[in-house]
Amino acid sequence: MLGAVLGPGGARNKVAAGAASLRDVLTWPLRRLAEARGNLFPWVPVLIACGIGWWFSLPQEPGLWHYGLAFLVMAGAGLLWRLGPEVLHPLLAVLICLSLAWVACGLRVWLVSAPMLEFRYYGPVTGRVVEIDRSQTDALRLTLDRVWLERVARDRTPERVRVSLRGKVPGHAARPGDVVMLTANLAAPDGPAEPGAFDFRRMAFFDGLGAVGYTSAPVMLWHEAEAGARPIDRLRSHLSAAMMAAMPSQAGAYAAGAMTGDRSGITQETVAALRDSSLAHLLAISGMNLAFLIGFVFALIRYGLALVPYVALRVSTKKVAAVVSLGVAAFYLALSGSNVATQRAFIMVCVVLGAVLLDRKALTLRSAALAGIVLLLWQPESLLEPGFQMSFAATVALIAGFREVDRRVAAGRMPRLFMPVFTLVLSSVIGGFATAPYAAAHFNRFTDYGLIANLLTVPVMGAVVMPAGAVAALLAPLGLAALPLWVMERGSAWILMIAHWVAGWEGSVTAIPAPAPGSLGLITLGGLWIILWRGWGRVAGFVPILAALVMWAHASRPAVLISGDAALVGVMGPEGRVLSARKGAGFAARNWLENDGDLARQEAAAARPGMTGAEGRRAFDLAGVRGIALKGRGAQDDLAMSCAEADVVIIPAQIDAPPDGCLVLDQRLLRQTGPLALYAVEGGLRVEATRSVRRAWSPPPMPGGLPQVIRPAARIVAETGLPGQ
Repeated sequence: MLGAVLGPGGARNKVAAGAASLRDVLTWPLRRLAEARGNLFPWVPVLIACGIGWWFSLPQEPGLWHYGLAFLVMAGAGLLWRLGPEVLHPLLAVLICLSLAWVACGLRVWLVSAPMLEFRYYGPVTGRVVEIDRSQTDALRLTLDRVWLERVARDRTPERVRVSLRGKVPGHAARPGDVVMLTANLAAPDGPAEPGAFDFRRMAFFDGLGAVGYTSAPVMLWHEAEAGARPIDRLRSHLSAAMMAAMPSQAGAYAAGAMTGDRSGITQETVAALRDSSLAHLLAISGMNLAFLIGFVFALIRYGLALVPYVALRVSTKKVAAVVSLGVAAFYLALSGSNVATQRAFIMVCVVLGAVLLDRKALTLRSAALAGIVLLLWQPESLLEPGFQMSFAATVALIAGFREVDRRVAAGRMPRLFMPVFTLVLSSVIGGFATAPYAAAHFNRFTDYGLIANLLTVPVMGAVVMPAGAVAALLAPLGLAALPLWVMERGSAWILMIAHWVAGWEGSVTAIPAPAPGSLGLITLGGLWIILWRGWGRVAGFVPILAALVMWAHASRPAVLISGDAALVGVMGPEGRVLSARKGAGFAARNWLENDGDLARQEAAAARPGMTGAEGRRAFDLAGVRGIALKGRGAQDDLAMSCAEADVVIIPAQIDAPPDGCLVLDQRLLRQTGPLALYAVEGGLRVEATRSVRRAWSPPPMPGGLPQVIRPAARIVAETGLPGQ
């Protein structure tokens, strides 16, 4: 009937019109993106980061064909970009960014791959000192390269090792470049303290660190540094030593750390005060420190040349200052040790000073995006590090925040006298708000009075400490550095006084439990959507943020945690996690409690209710499963009796023939699985192993053994899904 009314031609036109309408609806998102192409560049590092996150989430190391496929996708998308319609460009950009991220990750692994120690080693260690710092226990640490280990083949010897000096180790006071010999206990870096926690072994792999350990033996000088060896490291050590000699106090050690990156003189008490007052970022050489220094140098050169009429009338003092400041920034990057935050700040400074040289607008989201692209492609693993995340979160939020303030609060309407105070308060609020989720996720704490501490110290850092340090560096060759160093020490003492004062307030720190997997990623994507998207559509960014907060609030913690050496067991009790031992396995204990959102110390956690029995034989009962944690000299003798009483026995020893009737978690099994997490489920405890992936940084798989160890508890094993089953 309709065909008769319209006729054959009318029906065809109607169908064609319908098809065109459907095509318009389907291509509408692509056309909208194509129309916004001038504003899409900041999304490039976001897409690259998504590709890197995808790559790191894989359970197994990608094969060569994966990278070949990624390269083909990237090449094909690039060809279609040139030959295809413009409306496809945003979609092709997504494919290019994801593929480029995979290629960058694979290339990075290939470049940094180095041996990791596959066994525990005790014996002589010879190597060249490349770094001196302090551990979390306040012990001095030496990082060595060109390592030689007795009776270890060259192809199995790590390229770098890090040794903590326990107690007051006698012998040579090592300096960068010196070749030293010592006797040490070494092992491969530990992995996560529990399933899903931060992987320290992965970080060590990308840092080229193949073994860590300790020594109480003397450090002997094998031979002094060769001429020209490690010049930047030796200069850093020399400058730091000279500064601390002129300022023999924790304030002097803080000033030396802020200027040179050498924090070996800073005690853990000072570090804890800075952390608990939200002032640790002042010590980390990042955007703020570099901005203070370069801002002072730029102003000094520009206005200093302006005082010379002959020069000021003939050259652009602004561009001369930009060139000099760029050189200072490059030197400071090398001197400070080139951590991720400093690299990001340096790239931003290069963009800003380059814009000054080209008479362009300097600080924009495009410059932050460019810095992100360079860092992510150069060091893809930095995406997972707290420094990278917090540094870029603060930078992007500050740029976007001040952009919005400039639009809505006209600078001319505010008295010039109030502008510095307004800027200080606003930058502290925005920076603190932007970095809070990342600090809470990685460090499990929120500093309640951090805003007050920052308002009282940031002006001193920018107007006193960093300028005084720059002046001291200029006057040191003339022997006139004493006065600026005194000024620098006074400013640093003020900062440390405020840090200890604020950290000592009741309720200065609120403990935050670890987030659910994916929560931090959703918060990041939601925040970026709000900042980068244009128009009212940006409100959609609040959806993933709210979803992430709900996930975080309802994240569950394991009912039982077992350390990788079976020396410590943590059971969730009525007052929080109770630990099986007051001492030992301190690294695992600290991480477990922090991830629980618990500020208690190990000794206090061990005294909580939730486990019964003496310390060498601690028992627990969860979900109908009875467990016993053995420890001490008589543990193996007590194994048979414990196995008759319990379903699960944890023992820090290697058991060759475990008794029947229970599941024995010994060191042989845990070397294969890593730390274990047990979750209460209907009918028992579900087991989750840490070493469930096989990546380049993971320990090599150990052959056999698992069925023999877990066979006596077959009813539990059926639910675990442990590796090897």
